[in-house]
Amino acid sequence: MTAKIMDVDLSIDTSKQLAKQVMDYCEQLAEFTQTIGIMDRRYLTPEHRETNDQLTRWAAESGLEHWQDLAGNQWVRLTSANENAKRIILGSHTDTVPNGGKYDGILGVVAPLVLLKWLAELGKQFEFHIDVVGFGDEEGTRFGATLLGSSAIAGKWQSRWRELKDEDGITLAQAMYDFGLDVSKISETQIDSSKVLAYLEAHIEQGPILEEKGLPISAVQGISGARRFEITIEGHAGHAGTVPMILRADPLVVASQWVTDVSRMAAQTSESTHPVVATVGKLEVSPGAVNVIPGGVSLTLDIRSISNDARDSLTETLFGMLEESASENGLVLKVFQTHDASSVVCDAGLTDRLKSIVDDLTGDPTVLVSGAGHDAMAMADIVPTTMMFVRCEGGISHHPDESIQQDDVSVALTALYQFINSQ
Repeated sequence: MTAKIMDVDLSIDTSKQLAKQVMDYCEQLAEFTQTIGIMDRRYLTPEHRETNDQLTRWAAESGLEHWQDLAGNQWVRLTSANENAKRIILGSHTDTVPNGGKYDGILGVVAPLVLLKWLAELGKQFEFHIDVVGFGDEEGTRFGATLLGSSAIAGKWQSRWRELKDEDGITLAQAMYDFGLDVSKISETQIDSSKVLAYLEAHIEQGPILEEKGLPISAVQGISGARRFEITIEGHAGHAGTVPMILRADPLVVASQWVTDVSRMAAQTSESTHPVVATVGKLEVSPGAVNVIPGGVSLTLDIRSISNDARDSLTETLFGMLEESASENGLVLKVFQTHDASSVVCDAGLTDRLKSIVDDLTGDPTVLVSGAGHDAMAMADIVPTTMMFVRCEGGISHHPDESIQQDDVSVALTALYQFINSQ
């Protein structure tokens, strides 16, 4: 299929050539890692700087406008002939998790950048500016708070973040200073939402559905809201051989039963209109000796759904069951919520437009829900927002085995072209 923008035809051969360039750029950026031998690039580090500098060099090669904002996000622009024109924004993040992959986030920066380079070299302009943004922090792996770059853009920066510290005790404010930024000016990063037509984030799926369906891309209808909890259950430690079973206050037994309940009850929602996923990802037992009855258990719960109501209803039910079980067994239960993010529904008009494009390209109008968080969550608060997923092998992400196919990137590039042309 040939995509046409203005008077420019994007042939299959050209899209494949551009896809190869995208793959090559991803490989080059993977060299910017703070830990030798693994992919590890964090916010406001020298490797973040190197990545921004490389994006700048690629932009300058094609005469594209470029700048770094006051939060350390990197921007590239194909300017409109009308200086006061509105803009569309395409982008994602440039940071990674420790020992992560080459494509999570960075694909959504590099793919539209390659498109803009090609259009610029052809001398094309539009009635709107086309911006590509590489957000400096989405993962939160350095300072513990996520979506720092996009939150600054959206005017959602929290003043308390300046005191956050990394594992070396460096505050976020100090890290920004070392990077050449001034945290006191962070509010100046906020964009004028009235001048933005759309934000589109292309991202690897981070799940297995597209691979199972044999599809290269899909539209995304929304992003699940997540709540996270730290839970402690306190009982009484004792000798494993001398305390009778009926006299024990063993928190591990109660915790184990509840972990099973979490999995079972979340699975029961799988066929509902708004399924919920729930995970106990961490469980620690103290004192942790083979011949000692556990005296305390700490565990976590991560629970998500595109429906806040469905998620919260199951959360309430699960904790009601845990409270009852703890009380019946003479245990002390403590629950602390560590994270609460509402779900995000993508802009219906943009998503329908993208869905139609995907259907034309693939013959399948599949629309997915993202179970992972994205910068689109912050952007959706201020501008019309949607997302596109690209198939990743095995649904693997946040891992060195993260892998995508060049042919899928070619299809994604064509979809991005058609999305731009549909504005």
